[in-house]
Amino acid sequence: MKLHSIPSASLEEINNTVPVPQKNASFLKKLFAYSGPGALVAVGYMDPGNWITSIQGGALYSYLLLSVILISSLIAMLLQAMCAKLGIVTGLDLAQATKLKTGRKLSVALWLTTELAIMATEIAEVIGSAIALNLLFNIPLMLGVIITVLDVLLLLALMMGGFRKIEAFVFTLILTIFVIFGYEVILADPSMSSILGGFIPKSDIFTAQITGQDSALLIGLGIVGATVMPHNLYLHSSIVQTRRYDRNDRKSLKEAIKFATIDSNLQLGFSFIINCLLLVLGAALFFGHNPDDLGRFAQLYDALKNESIVGPIASSLLATLFAVALLASGQNATITGTLTGQIVMEGFVHMKVPMWVRRIATRLLAIIPVVICIYIWGSKGDVVEKLLVYTQVFLSLALPISMVPLLLITSSKKMMGEFVNGKITMILGWISTVALVVLNIQLIWATLAPLF
Repeated sequence: MKLHSIPSASLEEINNTVPVPQKNASFLKKLFAYSGPGALVAVGYMDPGNWITSIQGGALYSYLLLSVILISSLIAMLLQAMCAKLGIVTGLDLAQATKLKTGRKLSVALWLTTELAIMATEIAEVIGSAIALNLLFNIPLMLGVIITVLDVLLLLALMMGGFRKIEAFVFTLILTIFVIFGYEVILADPSMSSILGGFIPKSDIFTAQITGQDSALLIGLGIVGATVMPHNLYLHSSIVQTRRYDRNDRKSLKEAIKFATIDSNLQLGFSFIINCLLLVLGAALFFGHNPDDLGRFAQLYDALKNESIVGPIASSLLATLFAVALLASGQNATITGTLTGQIVMEGFVHMKVPMWVRRIATRLLAIIPVVICIYIWGSKGDVVEKLLVYTQVFLSLALPISMVPLLLITSSKKMMGEFVNGKITMILGWISTVALVVLNIQLIWATLAPLF
């Protein structure tokens, strides 16, 4: 049921390469075969950008922003399910499908905006990885930033082993992060009643602000940008096509959609738990302390060893585990950024370059603003990590540009046939999009108003 003829398959080198069981196989066997793309998508929801926004949100505003993580995760599940369905039904990724519906100039504009979103994500990975190297091995921050260029070797080595190897590697790192933060939160012994209360949305999200610190709204939008990431919409619509299902059989497509959606929701549920753990850790250990002493990764690392802040659970082991998880997070998300860059470049402007060229070019562009920040303000200031926070806010601002085409395309009977979005899905999708646009307008106004 391939509805469109396209020049080439999305991510052609890995498209239709992973076998799936026959129709009479067990549920678990089929689920295992289709599981993997969800992990690559979910990893974008727990990158260093999530870390800094979630931990700061907890440290500054206690459990208030847990509701933002919950709502963001539910929106993410809705959008990623649409992306999986789009890729499986049409044989197109989101960039290719959008290109079919837009003119050349608009396609280029959308491509450039998406590239900036990918660069914002890359900046977060660069900063997170460089800081982790500094904390673990005392490598100067500037040198750590430069070392991150070598990430290209990791991706190329994994690609040589096949796409399943990439999925397994990513899931292993996700599990590492989960175990570390689960352990640290258990030791922190947070208040369960306060945690449960944090999942109830409150108006304080729009008004709360600690003097001299980012507002709850700004951090909340940063959490949204770090949770519902624009590039993941393009990525998911492409990598679900790595499975070798029958493209011309209705039942096969329906089954592929079913298991891709289950895979996506399970993995995103996992990332939701990790993001909650991050915020809970920030709230349980650091809320009520001087926010100027806790706003940066290095300060959080030191605080985990400081009994006057953390209490009797403080130890070098906790701090080291924190840094290891940070490094794993940066390495994890860097893989998906490269794949997405290739998807949007080929989909929007039909430009193909070798993956290693794409990887190096993307990373070099990402390290430029970080290097400039370190050169001008030095590695001891908080400017570098402020840059990380603002990249997440930019992702939130860029998100509607990807959401709107996704909703329009998956709601088109002509494009999706019998798999078109139902009314409830359409309503929820548009409510999410409009709400995000309104919040972004409020954020811009709050940021620019003091200048006038």
